[in-house]
Amino acid sequence: MRSNFRNRKSNNNSDINRKKNDKYFIIFLLILTVFLSFTIIFYHFKNRNESQDISTANVNSNNNSELVNSENQKEKVNTTFTMTAIGDVMCHNTQYWDAYNQETDTYDFSYVFENISHYIQASDISIGNLETSFAGKERGYSNYPTFNSPDALAYNLKDIGLDIISTAGNHCLDMGFSGLSRTIDVLDDAGLAHLGTYKTQEERDQVFITDVKGVKIAFINYTYGTNGIPVPSDKEFCVNLIDKDLIKKDIESAQSQDVDMIVACMHWGTEYRTTANPEQEELADFLFQNGVDVILGNHPHVLEPMEKRTITLEDGTTKDGFVIYACGNFICDQNAENTRNSIILNLTITKHSDGKITIDKANYVPIYMYKGASSKLKRMKVLDIEQSIRDYENGIDTSIGQSTYQDLKVQLEKIKSIVGNEIN
Repeated sequence: MRSNFRNRKSNNNSDINRKKNDKYFIIFLLILTVFLSFTIIFYHFKNRNESQDISTANVNSNNNSELVNSENQKEKVNTTFTMTAIGDVMCHNTQYWDAYNQETDTYDFSYVFENISHYIQASDISIGNLETSFAGKERGYSNYPTFNSPDALAYNLKDIGLDIISTAGNHCLDMGFSGLSRTIDVLDDAGLAHLGTYKTQEERDQVFITDVKGVKIAFINYTYGTNGIPVPSDKEFCVNLIDKDLIKKDIESAQSQDVDMIVACMHWGTEYRTTANPEQEELADFLFQNGVDVILGNHPHVLEPMEKRTITLEDGTTKDGFVIYACGNFICDQNAENTRNSIILNLTITKHSDGKITIDKANYVPIYMYKGASSKLKRMKVLDIEQSIRDYENGIDTSIGQSTYQDLKVQLEKIKSIVGNEIN
């Protein structure tokens, strides 16, 4: 009996020990399972992060490569822009009388440009030539031979999209140095850039440079004279006269500022002559050889030819050059032959990736300074000749009348014969 008890007790101890061992084994398995699980999870995330790092590095590498390629492409891209030029901005007394509003005692020339302003506004940069002064109402508005016009004209020119106006001309001292200075002030207030006349020596010594779509362009401007009105001896800086040494100095100043191209606005030539004179031709050669790319001529009050050249420089290299010897009158009330017909000149220019400038195209819009007879006021406006002819023939606008319609066809042929064919 006691023996059986011992045996049962021994068996119970054995069962208890076995259960303890089983419990420890299960705990061990749980710990091992947790350990293996954490190990697997750790290596999974480690591998994934390493893969993401590699992928990110590849993406960054690709992005950097794309940026480099993009920068290289930028360097290789050519830049093309349009430059528009108009002729002499004149203002005879009949013009400012036409623009006068008696009720408000003000002037407004905006109606004059309604038919053609969109051509100027569409250009990347536009320039005209001033043949009057803005010396102020108190000086008295005046006609030829000494011009003084209402300030409103400057603001209306800005409104039609004109960017720059050259002021070195034979009428720039019509109202003396004070008139010249006030003209500059009015242009500044209107937001019209200008060149050719100056209030100080410091202003004169700064070549006018502007940026067009990333292309740096220098503009220079000179006149043959000032109608016999003496340039003040203590203010010789106030107007650029045609002087080769001065021109070379200004060109070198522009080149030292790494400009891409140079435009010369020349007040030269023989009035009412529709071809260039020998002095103009010689000066054009001089300008091209010394670094000028485009020459815009004015003063004769009539159109003169345009031409594109291939210029061979002293070092044997070649470049494009363009000259129009005279752009004619943009607005006026002159009646001599060819003084009322003109053009809006459009140049298409490209700066290539190697820095070379090419004149790709030169086309123009034939225009005519119309003076209607149906009313006493608001009679004057610049007509788009070809559009006016089409509108008349199609019955869209016959207000110009049969006589003007026939004259416009004559003027169109004159323009083409004087200026020459468009350049493509």
